[in-house]
Amino acid sequence: MRRPLYPLDPLREQQYLPSNDFAEKGSEGCDDLKAEDIDDPDVRLLFEETDDESMKQVCIWFLSHENRFSDSTLLLRMKYNGCDPIPDRLDGRNYHAIFVMRPLHTIFELNKFLIEANSKIDQGGYLVCYCRTSAVKKAMFMSRYPWPLNKVLYGFHYLWHRVFPKIKGLKKIYFGITKGCNRTFHRVEILGRLYRAGFEVVYENTAHAEFRVIARKVKEPNLKGVPSTSPIAKLRRVGKCGKIITVYKFRTMYSYSEYLQEYVYQHRKLDNTGKFYQDYRINGIGAFLRKTWLDELPMLLNILKGEMKLVGVRPLSQQFFSLYSPEMQELRIKTKPGLLPPLYFEKNQPETLDEIQESERRYCEAYLKNPLRTDWKYFWGIMNNIILKHKHSH
Repeated sequence: MRRPLYPLDPLREQQYLPSNDFAEKGSEGCDDLKAEDIDDPDVRLLFEETDDESMKQVCIWFLSHENRFSDSTLLLRMKYNGCDPIPDRLDGRNYHAIFVMRPLHTIFELNKFLIEANSKIDQGGYLVCYCRTSAVKKAMFMSRYPWPLNKVLYGFHYLWHRVFPKIKGLKKIYFGITKGCNRTFHRVEILGRLYRAGFEVVYENTAHAEFRVIARKVKEPNLKGVPSTSPIAKLRRVGKCGKIITVYKFRTMYSYSEYLQEYVYQHRKLDNTGKFYQDYRINGIGAFLRKTWLDELPMLLNILKGEMKLVGVRPLSQQFFSLYSPEMQELRIKTKPGLLPPLYFEKNQPETLDEIQESERRYCEAYLKNPLRTDWKYFWGIMNNIILKHKHSH
C-alpha cells in the first residue's frame, strides 16, 4: 500500500457545522447504493465500514487499516495552500481507486484536477471525493448568526463566492485574492464537473455537513464546448436536416447542468412538456424566467440567423433526440425547430413521451402540407393557451 502523499489538514470551524444532514434538492437520486453493487473490493470495504462516518473519520480509519487495501488504491491527501494537482511522481502508474481527502471546493483549478484524476484511474476505476456545498454553507450561516445578520452575511458570501467567480473581470479579482480556496459550489455543479471529466456518479449522499460522492471512470473527459457559467447559455441542439445548432437562452440552470442530462434522466421522469419532472437543476431565478417566458428571448437571435422559426418543434438536445423513434427523428429534422412548440397548442398537454411525439407528428405532417396556414393556426392557438390558460415555458 503506497503511503499517503500529504498530511491531512483538518476542516476548520467544525463547531459551526449543522448537527443534522442537509441534502440539497434532488439529491435523493443516487443514495441507495448497496455494497454488493461495487465491484472494487477496496471501495466496497470503505463503503461498508465508513458510510456513516465523516470524511475526517474515514481518513483516520483508512490509515489504521492500510494493510487491508491493495496497492492499486491511493489515499490522496493534499495541502490547502494553492492548487495541488495529482502529482506526477506516482511512477507513471494508474490506480483503480483514489480517495481524495481534500474537499473539492478548496481546490483552485478543480476541472484540471478532475481531468488529471481521470488520467490516473483505470477504466472502470473509482474516485471517492467530497465537498461542502452551498446548501450546507447556507445552513452554517443560518445557525451561526442571529436573524437578520445571518441573511445579510450570507448575501455577501453568495455574491463573493458564487457571483464573482463567474463574471468576466470580477473573477480575476476573486481568484487573485482567494487563490481559489473555499469556493462555494452547488451540488449540481459538482456533479456536472464530474461528468464532464469522464466520471459516472454511482453514489451521492449528504451527511456530517459533507456532500460525498463515489464516481466511476467511464470515458475520457468531455472537453468540447464551453461549460455554461455566463447569464446567456449556449446550448447544442438538433436543428433542420440533423445539423447541430447553437441555441441561445438565458441560463436558468446551475452551472454545468448540461453534462447531467443522462444522469437526471435515470432518476427523473419526463413531465407533460417533454422536460424532466421536478428538474432540480433549475435555480430560483431560472424558475421565474421560465414561468414568464423571458428565458426564451435570446432565441430571437436564432430566428434572425435563420436556424429557427417562431412556431415549430422544440429544439432538442442530442440525448433527448435519441429517445424519439427513428420515424419521428426523420420527420422532425424536415422542419426548423421553433420558439413556440406545438405541445402548447394542445387542449390537453401530452403526458408521456409517446403523446409528445404524436403531438409533434400532427404538427410536422400538417406543416409539410401547408406551412403558412399551419403556423398561423398554431400561433394563435398557442397564444390563446398562454394568455388565457397561463401555460408557461419549462
